[in-house]
Amino acid sequence: MTATAARTEAIATNLEAVRTAIAEACERAGRDPAGVTLVGVTKTHPFEVIEAALGAGLTDLGENRVQEFVPKATAAAEANIEVNWHFIGHLQRNKARQVLPHLGTLHSLDSEALIAEVEKRWTSGIRPTSGDPVRCYLEVNVAGEAQKHGVPPEAIGPLLEAARRSEAFEVDGLMTVAPRVDDPEQVRPVFRQLRELAERHGLEGLSMGMTDDYPVAIEEGATIVRVGRAIFGDRLS
Repeated sequence: MTATAARTEAIATNLEAVRTAIAEACERAGRDPAGVTLVGVTKTHPFEVIEAALGAGLTDLGENRVQEFVPKATAAAEANIEVNWHFIGHLQRNKARQVLPHLGTLHSLDSEALIAEVEKRWTSGIRPTSGDPVRCYLEVNVAGEAQKHGVPPEAIGPLLEAARRSEAFEVDGLMTVAPRVDDPEQVRPVFRQLRELAERHGLEGLSMGMTDDYPVAIEEGATIVRVGRAIFGDRLS
């Protein structure tokens, strides 16, 4: 078996296991698995994993670094490979111009300044190839971790109003990155609080849960989970 074939087989096997875990979490919560979107995070992995993931039926892929996102998205477009691209990391305003043409969903909208920057680029004609507004999630620092991005819960209202006023965005919901812990049950309250915040603001989308905790996130209402290591293996750098 070639290295490419082995990689493809491993990703397909891992993806099946993740989908099974999603279905089981949904069953525990009395939910339909169709209500959960799986985003495969290809961080540090080469472009070849994209074709393998798509071949296994995964259509939503994400990156959290501009320096990886743009080359991969550009290569996919040049190869006529259709991907629903998600940017899940902190987006600096001076990088928005590079990301915007490839963007489908932004999971980390965290400031009115970023909204204004994307709006400026949008108005100048720099837009996703689809021409549609960028679907977005407002990033909330639920746990109040100093090293994390995102607005505090009390700042959701003004940011939501600003995003809704912008023609460049369509707000899907809220996003959070839970603290890293040994037992995912420890972050269940974080996911529960994000759900309650979304309900309070009339939002349905919840981007929460990664490799170590996505089943718990789903039990607490996640509509989109961002999984990398469980699908693609350990990071390469």
